[in-house]
Amino acid sequence: MTTNATQAQNSTVSFIGRPDAANGLALVRVTIGAMFVWVFFENLGKGGYTPAGYAGVINYYIKSSHSPAAWKWVMGLMASHAAMAAPMQAATEISLGILLVIGLLTRPAAFVAFLFLTSLWISEWGTSWVWELLVPVIASLGLAVGRAGRAWGIDALLARRRPASPWW
Repeated sequence: MTTNATQAQNSTVSFIGRPDAANGLALVRVTIGAMFVWVFFENLGKGGYTPAGYAGVINYYIKSSHSPAAWKWVMGLMASHAAMAAPMQAATEISLGILLVIGLLTRPAAFVAFLFLTSLWISEWGTSWVWELLVPVIASLGLAVGRAGRAWGIDALLARRRPASPWW
């Protein structure tokens, strides 16, 4: 009986001496980060960061989605300023992807990813499956709350110097 209790207690610590939960969060962090990097290159290849390409996607959402009217107004504003908004979205997507993959400033990056993905989720209401973006939205919030950069990330190194910092 003591052997089973000891084994159960030791089973919560795994890869590189980190708790299983920290490794799980790191895996989700790297996956969400890779998703952002992938989407960046996919959109880049499709011309989604050109003013015309960006405005076309946004105008499709305005016409086809079930977003609230106030949100459609915001999307219309973004579409009318696509020359600025498209490169800003490109920079946001690649930056969030890289920061999450390497685990640097994970908490703020994950929170920004949560806000960004929430805005996309609202924009797509009625045009795609509701869970398609909702799962990464919630996962990103979990990464911010769970300090997901403290395993497999640069934040783990920074946390050794300043463990109480809210940034990692």
